[in-house]
Amino acid sequence: MTLAEYHRLTPLPRPGGVLYVKPGARGYRDPVYEALQAAVIPFGQRALDLNPGVGLASLPLEGRMEVERLETSRAAFRCLQASGLKARLAPPWEAEENAYDLVVLALPAGRGTAYVQATLAAAARALRMGGRVYLAGDKNRGFERYFKEAQALLGYGVVLKRQGPVRVALLEKEREAPPLPSLWHRFQARLLGEAFSFLHLPGVFSAGKVDKASVLLLEGLVGEVGREGVRGKRILDLGAGYGALTLPLARLGGEVTALEDDLVSVLSLERSLKENHLAARVLHSDVDDALAEGGEEWSSRSVGHKVPGLTDREVFDIIVTNPPFHVGGAVILDVAQAFVEAAAARLKPGGGFFLVANPFLKYEPLLEERFGAFRTLLVREYKVLFAEKANRG
Repeated sequence: MTLAEYHRLTPLPRPGGVLYVKPGARGYRDPVYEALQAAVIPFGQRALDLNPGVGLASLPLEGRMEVERLETSRAAFRCLQASGLKARLAPPWEAEENAYDLVVLALPAGRGTAYVQATLAAAARALRMGGRVYLAGDKNRGFERYFKEAQALLGYGVVLKRQGPVRVALLEKEREAPPLPSLWHRFQARLLGEAFSFLHLPGVFSAGKVDKASVLLLEGLVGEVGREGVRGKRILDLGAGYGALTLPLARLGGEVTALEDDLVSVLSLERSLKENHLAARVLHSDVDDALAEGGEEWSSRSVGHKVPGLTDREVFDIIVTNPPFHVGGAVILDVAQAFVEAAAARLKPGGGFFLVANPFLKYEPLLEERFGAFRTLLVREYKVLFAEKANRG
């Protein structure tokens, strides 16, 4: 898959318009969303979709109610915008309180218990008394537990549909909602011999502890270029999360641009930078779509520079990534492959690309195809791969 193919939005006919989908955006060809779409019925005047993805589940309500959507993924939000569906970038707990008659929720089970519980609490608080929730999920991913927790929050609830492992339930708000649970959490970590204090919201990858893969990537990078080899370099962190790579690279003096699809992770990264008195450029981005390509927009950026022959594309000396390989809980490598394609496009000639991954994920052929050669720097539970972009001439 080329980078252009990854970023391309595909239109699908739907009643009353077109639904756009793309690689990396959840909620399409997903049985949970399909079951939810088949079950929802309008109720009242205002509806809220708290995990919309591309917007499939709440489509039956369009034109019959006022429907709002809160989305955290930049990839999914691009689809919602293109489809003309009312949506804003926000975590679920920013929903207006006591304002909706109906909530539609595909359980975000892949984001962990704390995020699901915060989302359920947000749904309860968003509903007016007597309002309803359509809740859908997979029994193998905690549906029964979360359904019981939703009942405890709201009151009456019944399972409407069972299709394989997928369940759809309908609940009604019979009691006042409790306060939101504590959202911000803090942990300490030492990386490259330096102490860091990370703050994060629910739902971020590797919450509470820096993952071993990121630690190994930092070790491999410093072993390859040295600590001084980072200072003053323009560095791109693809899929930055809450900053496990961004913060230590900024501490070493790198001029870091951090790209992240998930808004909750972006907010966590921004707060962690401030907490540690560090600076980096943080962009909410579907892979590299937030980077400028040229003209006035490009010239206003504080990081990145032109290289002759690259058509004003913003490029970097070092690119690092610990790429995701799940979308909506399924193993899908579209996003990870797009990361490699973006690295090949945005690496300065002579620059280095560092990727860490599980050993069973076969990035080696892709690196060889895109860069001509690669080296394995480290293997210890994970593998760190390194590719260098050839100098022209």
